[in-house]
Amino acid sequence: MRRTLLLKPLLLLCSLLVLTACKQGQNDIEHYPETNLAQENLIPKPLQIKATHSAFGLDQNTGIYTATGFSELGQYLAEKIKWQTNLDLSVNGTSNSNRNILIQKLNDSKLPNKEAYELNISQDSVVISANTAEGAFRGVQTLRQLIPETSNDTLSKNKLWLIPSGKITDYPNFEYRGAMLDVARHFFSVEDVKKYIDLLAYYKINALHLHLTDDQGWRIEIKSWPKLTEIGGSTEVGGGPGGFYTQEEYKDLVAYAAKQHITIIPEVDMPGHTNAASLAYPFLNGNGKEVTPYTGIEVGFSTFDTRKDSVYDFIDDVVREISEMTPGPYFHAGGDESLVTKKEDFNYFISRVDKIVKKHNKRMIGWDEIAHADIDTTAIAQFWSNKDNAKLAVEKGLKVILSPGKKAYLDMKYDSLSKYGLHWAGYIPVDTAYIWTPERYIEGVSKENILGIEAPLWSETITNMEELEYLAFPRVIGHAELGWSTEENRDWEDYKQRLANQTPYLDRMNVKYYPSKLIDWKKSKDSN
Repeated sequence: MRRTLLLKPLLLLCSLLVLTACKQGQNDIEHYPETNLAQENLIPKPLQIKATHSAFGLDQNTGIYTATGFSELGQYLAEKIKWQTNLDLSVNGTSNSNRNILIQKLNDSKLPNKEAYELNISQDSVVISANTAEGAFRGVQTLRQLIPETSNDTLSKNKLWLIPSGKITDYPNFEYRGAMLDVARHFFSVEDVKKYIDLLAYYKINALHLHLTDDQGWRIEIKSWPKLTEIGGSTEVGGGPGGFYTQEEYKDLVAYAAKQHITIIPEVDMPGHTNAASLAYPFLNGNGKEVTPYTGIEVGFSTFDTRKDSVYDFIDDVVREISEMTPGPYFHAGGDESLVTKKEDFNYFISRVDKIVKKHNKRMIGWDEIAHADIDTTAIAQFWSNKDNAKLAVEKGLKVILSPGKKAYLDMKYDSLSKYGLHWAGYIPVDTAYIWTPERYIEGVSKENILGIEAPLWSETITNMEELEYLAFPRVIGHAELGWSTEENRDWEDYKQRLANQTPYLDRMNVKYYPSKLIDWKKSKDSN
């Protein structure tokens, strides 16, 4: 009995010592301001958010730990945190902090697809959980957006970046969430495209469609047909110098995108939009006219000779070489605005090209005109103009990608005062670009028929990255949300507030976005 009485004070003393030590170690945590994870400016808006109103204190002692196979993602996160905060965090090393970040791999059937993730944030840990590296990568983007612009220097001897606590469960509404860049009419360098990839990845876009060929230029090296770039790559709209990607440069772009879980989709537009190819190899030409270099912007005058077997030998070589460099599942064969190709010749051509693409283990994507041809149901029709074509594609069992010119074309002017862009599809201000419902945009085309959405940026009027950014941003950010977030989670009034708070990131990335007066843009701390 006496031993028990003596033990109680000892246990009480030990408990008090432990409690005191914990309080000393957690002193800053007790004074964290209340947060609300549900009110953070996340784009795209996650599926489910549950706030717990505390915070995780990111500081110089925080460590990053990853499951086997996720170490590269841990390094990526560390690099982005250093870029944003100047903190140099260890990855799978020794941490001096009780507050750490864990990226863990699950085998959880509750996560419905490969891009699903959970993000759990408490006072002492940030845990990103996913079945795949792709899902974990999407979770990393959400975490990046939650790190505040500035540190709190009053709570601890170390600078703290307070990340709101709670749980996010998230996965995409559409499998395919794309952007397209036309590098044919004006050429954009490898570094320009890499910057665009960085920006797209931040907003969870997972496909970059490169429009590599057109009347004005051929931009991808084909070793078996060298004149395509020697001659066809030497021109662009307005008479500029043109340019092209060597195969090594293209492979570098593909690999760079893959690290950010973005699939590169190459497009060789045909049988129309082919003047540059026919300039290099005149036997390809089917319009009966002499081929000369073209630097204008009118369309529909060119065509391949669709009844010549040597043309298909050429196409086989092109598709083969590009497919060998492109691990993604898709090859875009164009098919739009082939106005001088007879209908029966067009359909014959598309059918043969579809077989060539399948031969090289790719799924053909084509603009919505391809729906009229006899093609395999694995092909995908990209709607841009004719709703009847999209309906026909669905009736034939094809999936569709939605890129309505009146909503998704990033090269349309914002208004009559816009510096760059065209307006044949109308003006597209920031609200018009966001306020539409892909799931119900075309009567008779339901969500189950839609692979996803894509925002194309044609380059007739832009020559450099600053001009590209003016047209793409902020509208492509809205398209990212349309592709990821459910219809119930999309609301213009809510979205425009979140968009207004993207300026710290856009300014840090030196994005020359269009400052729409519809948005009350937040001034970043570094802006003058």
